[in-house]
Amino acid sequence: MTDTSEATPTPVGRRTVLIATGATAATLAVGAVGAAAPEAPTDAIPAAAAAVCTLTKEMTEGPYYLDGQYVRADVTEGKAGVPLKLALTVVDDDTCATIPNALVEIWHCDALGEYSGFVGNNGHTEPDDGTFLRGGVLTNSAGLASITTIYPGWYRGRCVHIHVKVHTGVTLTADGSFTGGTELHTGQLFIDESITTKVAVVSPYSTNTVTRTTLAQDSIYDDGGAASGLMTLTALGSSTSAGYTGTLTLGVERS
Repeated sequence: MTDTSEATPTPVGRRTVLIATGATAATLAVGAVGAAAPEAPTDAIPAAAAAVCTLTKEMTEGPYYLDGQYVRADVTEGKAGVPLKLALTVVDDDTCATIPNALVEIWHCDALGEYSGFVGNNGHTEPDDGTFLRGGVLTNSAGLASITTIYPGWYRGRCVHIHVKVHTGVTLTADGSFTGGTELHTGQLFIDESITTKVAVVSPYSTNTVTRTTLAQDSIYDDGGAASGLMTLTALGSSTSAGYTGTLTLGVERS
């Protein structure tokens, strides 16, 4: 079943930013040479977040979101796949100051393209009695959210991606979930095609017979690099099966 409701992004009024890193930041910094700009107070921008801020649009939530998911650092629930350790830093887009105690929530499909709660939409008949690959954590004092998951698979019409929300002021509940708070950001995280090509030949991804949509073919990703949620991935070992760390600094508008 094609995820048609993700084909056209829903217009949004809020701004978000992603902090450009690596080559992206360098390119933007070079472009800014010679342009006069007011200096920010030295105590307003922590050294760890002192990077070029790039405005970007939020991205569609899609049809597979479920409310009230678990607050937990490991969302795998035994799902097989290449390990992926997310390191997502949340900052205020106005000051670039890190935001502690923000809930970073993710959800994505498994290696065969199925979402928990919606199993069967990509053609499989496995039991749908779990909440696999859903959940989130509160950012620490440095604004960092660390989540263990697996590399996402793919389904008809979409490239490999991870959905993400950022909330502040949530209340943790006795059943391990959360309520309330303010939703500051809804977006998607993406991964370079060169890495997905390697993962696609590793089991169980190799058994996914759906034709894979690439970043260039995707209707949501706009080729904006880090400004559109493209993570930086670092290998955890010498083989693809050892997995990756995915990093991105995500800025949100708090007011």
